[in-house]
Amino acid sequence: MKKIIGMLFLLIALCAITALINPNFLTPTNMQNLTRHIALLAIFAIGEGIVILSGGIDLSVGSIICFGGLFVMAGTADLGYNPWLVSGVLLVICVIIGLWHGFMVSKLGLQPFIVTLCSMLFFRGLSRGMVNDRAVGLGMEHQSFQSMGSGDVYGIPTPFVVLFGIAIIATFFLHFTKQGRYLFAIGRNEKAVAYSGVNVPRMKTIAYVISAVLAGVAGILYAGYTNSVQPATTGQAYELYAIAAAVLGGCSMRAGEGTIIGIIIGASILRVLTNAINLLGISTLWEFAVIGAVILAGVIADAAYKKRSANAQSRRVASIIKQLEATPGDVSSESMRQE
Repeated sequence: MKKIIGMLFLLIALCAITALINPNFLTPTNMQNLTRHIALLAIFAIGEGIVILSGGIDLSVGSIICFGGLFVMAGTADLGYNPWLVSGVLLVICVIIGLWHGFMVSKLGLQPFIVTLCSMLFFRGLSRGMVNDRAVGLGMEHQSFQSMGSGDVYGIPTPFVVLFGIAIIATFFLHFTKQGRYLFAIGRNEKAVAYSGVNVPRMKTIAYVISAVLAGVAGILYAGYTNSVQPATTGQAYELYAIAAAVLGGCSMRAGEGTIIGIIIGASILRVLTNAINLLGISTLWEFAVIGAVILAGVIADAAYKKRSANAQSRRVASIIKQLEATPGDVSSESMRQE
């Protein structure tokens, strides 16, 4: 909770400083665009965060976002199918991708870094190959589908409404179901959880399925928002944004820690930083440098917090031991005085 409060104060400070330097930050148009981008990032960052807290990593989310957007666009524009139907098929494919990741990581014992890195390369290459590396869009057709990414509900961007629903479901799953508690426990001590009778491979697979499906949802929303998916650049390095948002939001790279609200705050910090870079006239060439510094700062802060907690725990244990050692002498002295 202390981490979340600290990140929330950092977010508020960033917003205040940016607004003071450039008042355009608080304009309705900018705030709506900022909220939309925060929601789009937070959706797939939640999936990444769930994998991280269970002790894994998913480097494929950016390529799945690209593949998902192209799959829907090409299926609609090139093949003439209904975009909602194609989106449903895409989500089924994402479930299969997550099952495949879970199988290779938990059943075959492969490193999640290598498994998802291979998927990142595979789906990026597949995306470029299936449309001959051309951008695909819907033009002026299927406005109702495009509104999922670019529209709003009573002034609230549609992706934010989607994020709100996903956040509620994910929070309930992680904190109010035994499966969610199992994921936290697996991140803290996988062997102990396995010895207690929990099906660890199945729980890990669930985490990867969630990540892949949320990446697919993000791909659908990005496709609707941009109305043009470029296989070479869409979703590029988005896995880094997801990891950064999760780490900033309190998901420890040591696993076993994290909250949905924290991940959303982490995504907000990243998008506010990006927005500030644009508004303050700083070259966008520095964007990745900022993200790298943010990830490093988050990891350092997590390590410092862990070390301080461990030291505090050691001091408490030492204090208890001293009290126990002192108690017999006190008791003996009291008994001698009574005699």
